[in-house]
Amino acid sequence: MFPAFHLNRYRLTALSLIATALTLAACNAPPSSPSVSALPVAPEIASGYRTDLHTQYASKHMAAAANPLAAAAGREMLRQGGSAIDAAIAMQAVLTLVEPQSSGIGGGALIVLWDGKAVRTYDGRETAPAGATEKLFLQADGKPMPFTDAQIGGRSVATPGVLRALELAHRKHGRLPWAKLFEPAIALAEKGFAISPRLHTMITSDPFLPRSPDMAAYFLNADGSPKAVGTLLKNPALANVLKRIAAEGPSALYQGPIAQEIVAKVQGHANPGSLSLNDLKGYSAKERAPLCTDYKRWQVCGMPPPSSGGIAIAQILGTLQALESYDSRFALARLKPAGIEPAPEAVHLIAEAERLAYADRAQYVADSDFVPVPVAGLVSPAYLASRATLISDRSMGSAKPGTPPGIQVAYAPDRSPLRISTSQVVAIDDQGGAVSMTTTVEAAFGSHLMVQGFMLNNQMTDFSFIPEENGQLVANRVEPGKRPRSSMAPTLIFDRQSGELVATVGSPGGSQIIEYVAKSVIGMLDWNLDPQAAISLPNFGSRNGPTELEQGQFSPALIQALKDKGHAVNEIDMTSGTQAIVRVRDAQGKASLAGGADPRREGEALGD
Repeated sequence: MFPAFHLNRYRLTALSLIATALTLAACNAPPSSPSVSALPVAPEIASGYRTDLHTQYASKHMAAAANPLAAAAGREMLRQGGSAIDAAIAMQAVLTLVEPQSSGIGGGALIVLWDGKAVRTYDGRETAPAGATEKLFLQADGKPMPFTDAQIGGRSVATPGVLRALELAHRKHGRLPWAKLFEPAIALAEKGFAISPRLHTMITSDPFLPRSPDMAAYFLNADGSPKAVGTLLKNPALANVLKRIAAEGPSALYQGPIAQEIVAKVQGHANPGSLSLNDLKGYSAKERAPLCTDYKRWQVCGMPPPSSGGIAIAQILGTLQALESYDSRFALARLKPAGIEPAPEAVHLIAEAERLAYADRAQYVADSDFVPVPVAGLVSPAYLASRATLISDRSMGSAKPGTPPGIQVAYAPDRSPLRISTSQVVAIDDQGGAVSMTTTVEAAFGSHLMVQGFMLNNQMTDFSFIPEENGQLVANRVEPGKRPRSSMAPTLIFDRQSGELVATVGSPGGSQIIEYVAKSVIGMLDWNLDPQAAISLPNFGSRNGPTELEQGQFSPALIQALKDKGHAVNEIDMTSGTQAIVRVRDAQGKASLAGGADPRREGEALGD
């Protein structure tokens, strides 16, 4: 259990994070529908729920990832004196191998880092190729193409960014040699790793995998059946790629024979894309100013645009704080779950705050290098207080975007489907440095193009399929060199008075990321739950549509209570993958670390 002092800090963060996670849940409609409102099948399907997880404690350092092999690699770097970013790099390399459906060196990442002095954020989001146009996902009749028609093949591949972001962060904050960080992944790729139940489920359920010759040769038996759980899977091609990256740096991927093969796969596919050697050579990661907002006694820091996660989290928490300030009935602390199920009133309030945040997200948020995003206005306390007045005892159903100060251009709302697939790592090192990194290839197995043992992303489908509506441009439309909007919400939490780090947290889950993280933070701060219990709470929220509840996790009484408040309820799979590490103190004031991993995936928190 957290001391009340620490719990209250987390209150804000959890709410914010919830908004991102909820965005994912809507992805259950058949992918064949050409309607822009149709949602693709969730890329990260449910594969079971573990009941054996407990909060892990450590005194020196800790790393957590969505796969135990990745978490072990991170811990090994910490044991050797590595920094939090060293651990994150090692974990990313291993995840490329053992969790290829979710992330990898062919994708992108957003990093929020604490170096003991300042919060820094690194943008490794993919960029649109120079040859991309705003009509990329429009059919001949002007209607948006079905999601999988856009996803599968070269059309959806954006310029990968994760390695350049890791390189930039390591240059400034790394303590171990770059090459050492890839040793665990190289060893696993050469010796082989056992196919996990979750990876097996993802392979079995993917209808497009058998149509990719490289994926079929790797994941399937000669008769076309999926390789069984426990099968030793070796990846010598990826081992060789990682050896080159270890020796030469990220340029090994962005130039030379690996880059040439990437371009050939993208441009030579039946559904070709325009990614070129110049796009790869010219990619650069960016350090951006973090988005930090106050919440009660804490400061919550996340990613600025092109992520919508940091803004949405700040909005959700700020809205709930404003709501509580003028009506104590809405105080979340008094709504602590009596058991494992959140109170109906808590679900109601958080879902309503998320509706407001998602309405603004669709209207205003995109790559701020291309679009004037009114960030300060969207998170200003006065604006959020005005938005909070829209929340009542009954659901508003669907929220409209507000009018924050600082608007420079009138954009049309983005009505494209909400997108998806990611992974999450967190770490705290011996010196108190911390990282939260959300990393992604977008949908499960990305574009389904495999190059030298790793998957290429389909991040272009994170752009709006519709470039304009009623003569107004959509902020998140496709433009050359632009980064697609993301819902990733890697988050760090601090005590405002002391400046002490409180927690590092994040989750995969596409447009639902915000929801998942927010729920966990609320559980830790407002409800005095340890991190594992908070993460394990049933998922819920709204992406400004139905109120979404994790399938089979809520009682008929709660569902009816929400309906009585006017909620349209949708029970769906909500496969989060939240990781969290929290600094706690005992009665004598001695600090330690407490970590948790999501039971919906295969993750683990490991420390010493």
